[in-house]
Amino acid sequence: MNGQKVTDDRGRTDDADGADGADRTGGQDRTEDPSPRGGATSVTVPARAPWSTVIPAGGHLTITDLHGNQAVDFLVYDAHDTAVRYSAPDTVQAQGNLFLTTGSVLLSNEHTPLMTVVADTCGRHDTIGGACSKESNTLRYGHHTWSQHACVDNFLSEGARYGLGKRDLVSNVNWYMNVPVEEDGTLGIVDGISAPGLEVELRAETDVLVLVSNCPQINNPCNGFDPTPVLMTVRTPGRAGDTVGAPSGEAVR
Repeated sequence: MNGQKVTDDRGRTDDADGADGADRTGGQDRTEDPSPRGGATSVTVPARAPWSTVIPAGGHLTITDLHGNQAVDFLVYDAHDTAVRYSAPDTVQAQGNLFLTTGSVLLSNEHTPLMTVVADTCGRHDTIGGACSKESNTLRYGHHTWSQHACVDNFLSEGARYGLGKRDLVSNVNWYMNVPVEEDGTLGIVDGISAPGLEVELRAETDVLVLVSNCPQINNPCNGFDPTPVLMTVRTPGRAGDTVGAPSGEAVR
């Protein structure tokens, strides 16, 4: 693969000794858990905002739906070669199920494990709904939505900090989004099954770069028509004092 090591927009490269779980998202204010659990550090990602971090192998990421029914769009890459990235087809084929829950392994396009879902109090997460964009919004909901912020915008702005561009965006995971599929293949984005305080926890199987868009969609029920903050908690092995980061930009209002 002709990918690259993760280098943030301050020129820092994460190599085998540098993938330390520290976030690479610049100097905006962040809300941290004043009493981190088990050496973990937490950050609240505002509604509509992007976020990213590098997690070393063996580290854990917990995503908490603070207010309920908030979709969290998610991409993951090998931190040492970003051409190796999450593959929805590989993941779905390997587990024989469209939905993610405890035990699901997020596989790469090389069919290698990137992260494993080790705990899930929601029960089902989407792999096929994709990320909202200005183009899809105008097609589905009308041209008056063109100016609305979208997940693709978040992925592009956050990914650019690591040298990633549009060609590096692939079909993503949507934590907490409810996209049921009927026997005839019909699917749709419907009311969520999440609730305040539900969590999904993932373990990194290799050093990974995680990109998140806290979904800004207001035209369908994926966020209950009212986007809200989510909590990210990173626990890295042997690094109790590591800091994870704030969103790279303020929430779009």
